Amino acid sequence: MPERRKESRPDAPDRRDLPRPPLWLNLLLLALGVAGVLLARYHREHVEDEFADVITQQQRTPEDVRKMKYELAELDLTREALQKELDARMKFVASLKSEDFYLSIDTEEKKLRFYYGDTVLREADVTIGEKATVATQSGKTYTFIPVKGAFPIQGKSAEHYWIVPEWVYAMNKQPAPKSRQVIEGGLGKYVIFLPNGYVIHSPPSEKSPLKGPKPGSVMVANEDVLRAIWERLIPQKTQVYIF
Repeated sequence: MPERRKESRPDAPDRRDLPRPPLWLNLLLLALGVAGVLLARYHREHVEDEFADVITQQQRTPEDVRKMKYELAELDLTREALQKELDARMKFVASLKSEDFYLSIDTEEKKLRFYYGDTVLREADVTIGEKATVATQSGKTYTFIPVKGAFPIQGKSAEHYWIVPEWVYAMNKQPAPKSRQVIEGGLGKYVIFLPNGYVIHSPPSEKSPLKGPKPGSVMVANEDVLRAIWERLIPQKTQVYIF
C-alpha cells in the first residue's frame, strides 16, 4: 500500500517544541525566589521588633510626652512661637533619656514637674502670667509675653528682697512713689530667675503690690514644692522647659 505523505496546511499551528531554558537560568530564578522569601521574612521580623520597641518606649514615656504631637497640631502659633515650642519639647524629650534633674512647665495643663530622667519627683499647679503691655507715667512702655522655650536657670533666691519696678504701680493704676520700695518676698519667698527678666516664683507676700504671677512669668501655687526641690536647682546647669 503506498505511504501517505503528510501535507501541512497553511492554517495549521506551529507544533515545533520551544527551546528549553538553560540549567543556570533555572537555578538563578530559584535562588532569587528563595532570597525574596527570606528577605520578606526578615523585613517582617524587623518591623515587629521595631514596633515592640516603640510600644515599650511608649509605656515608659510620661503622658504629657505622648500628647505632644497632638497638642502641637492643635496650637495656633506664629512661626517663631512654634519654633520655641518645638525647641522646648524636643529638648525635653531628650532629657527623658538623661540622668539629670530638670523642670518642665506645661502651660496647657498648668503643671510644673520636677524630673530626674523620666521620673517625676514633684508636681505642682502653676498660674501663668498673662500677656500685658504697661505704660508708665515716665513714658516707658513694658511688654510682657508668656515665656516659652528651653533654657538653663540663671539664678535663684530664697527670702528674696524685691525692688518694686515702676510698671507694677502703673499696672495697678497707682502713682509710683518717689523712692523705690524694697519688699521682702515681693515676688515670693522663692524666685527662680530665667533669661530676659522672666521668673518662676512662689506667691508674693501680702505686702507686695504684685498680686498673683508676674506678667508673662510663672507662679507656683505650692511654696512647699519649690522648697523641696530647691537644693537640686543649680544655676547654669538645671534646665527648664516651658511649652
